[in-house]
Parts: sequence; structure tokens; C-alpha cells
Amino acid sequence: MAGALAYRRVLVKMSGEALAGPAGFGIDDERLALFAREIAAVHAIGTELAVVIGGGNIFRGGSGNTHGIERATADYMGMIATIMNALALQAAVEAKGVQTRVLSALEMKEVAEPYIRRRATRHLEKGRVVIFAAGTGNPFFTTDTAAALRAVEIGADVLVKATRVDGVYDADPEKNPDARLLPELTYLDVLSQKLGVMDSTAISLCMENDLPVRVINLLQAGNLERVVRGEPLGTLVHGGGR
Repeated sequence: MAGALAYRRVLVKMSGEALAGPAGFGIDDERLALFAREIAAVHAIGTELAVVIGGGNIFRGGSGNTHGIERATADYMGMIATIMNALALQAAVEAKGVQTRVLSALEMKEVAEPYIRRRATRHLEKGRVVIFAAGTGNPFFTTDTAAALRAVEIGADVLVKATRVDGVYDADPEKNPDARLLPELTYLDVLSQKLGVMDSTAISLCMENDLPVRVINLLQAGNLERVVRGEPLGTLVHGGGR
């Protein structure tokens, strides 16, 4: 089983919006259960798995100015939203019999452990799923950047960007039926063409550390395991020399 893995340590970046389901806000029970099944299945084949989750289904920091909230305060509110999502995901994954730990970049010791890199890697080595919450702990940084940072810190083999479409397209596939899937891109392609895979800070961090990014549709059951086993799903973003 484990010998068939292409990636042994994986970080998955999930948006908060993915948890919202058709309603567009809050936490959808079916989506939460789907993601928990995907995580449990990948854990069962021996993958060391970490997750960074956003909070946009509850509150998006960048939208704070529409409510008269200054950006830094709004970003902290968004970080707190990610902790709520992390706790929900933890409960759903543990209901599948998988041990998890939530590590938060904001101190909230009653519900989550503080983020310490060595502690995170030790949890992974012991077979626990690690859920990183509260982004980087700093305003003005996205959860995409947090995902890239944590993936580099824990020595992940790949960063999987989970989306609701099959990868990166040359146009919005939800608006343009003729949009073409791009199976491979370089970091420089993403930056120069402003493709919006992840924000530029996150992509630059991946580029500097030669961390591949695989963009997949997590709403299709089994996709995460297929990627871990090496199937060329979605879009691979890399340095161009592979």
C-alpha cells in the first residue's frame, strides 16, 4: 500500500468556501463529510497529511472594509473563522476514526494547540492528521500563503490546492464552456499570466523552495488519493525542470 505512494507527506489547502456548499455560507454537512472521507482514505494508505483551511464561508478578511472594519482587524476575524472551520473538520475526521490535531497560529489554548513546527512534524510522524488554523497569525497574508509556508516548514512533498474545478484553465470554466485545462504550468507562468492559482506571495514561496503545487477538484470523490498515488490529475505547477 504505502509503497505505491508518489507523495508521502502532503499538505492540502482547502478554501472555507468549499465547506459552504450550495448555500454559499456556513458549513454544509455533506461537504464536511465528503472532505472527511477523502482525508481518512488518504490517511489509511500511509500518507502523512496536513491541512490548511480558509475561513471565507464565515468571514473573509479582505471584505472587512465593506463593513467599516479596518483591514488588520478584519484579517484577524478571518483567522478566527478558520479556527471554527478547523474544529469542524477535526470533529468530522475523528468521527472516521482518525486522530487529528488542530494547531493554531493564534493562541487559543482551550481548543487548539499553539503552532510549533517541531510539534507539527512529530504529530505527522505519529500518524496524526494535522490541521493548521489561523493562517500565518499575521494580517495581510492569505491562507494560500499560510499553506505554502506550512508546507515548506514541515517538508511536504507537494502542496495540493483543492478547488471546485478540475484544475487551472485558460478561462473561467464556470463561465466559458470552451475553457481549456492546462495540465502543467511553471511558477513563472502563473506569476506572469496572473492565473490566480494562488496569490503571488504563495507562488513565489513555492518557487523559491521548489515545492510542486497540484491543483485538483476535491469535490470528486477519490481525487485526493489518486493524486497521492501519482495520477496526473488537474494541473501541476512546478519549476519546469521535471
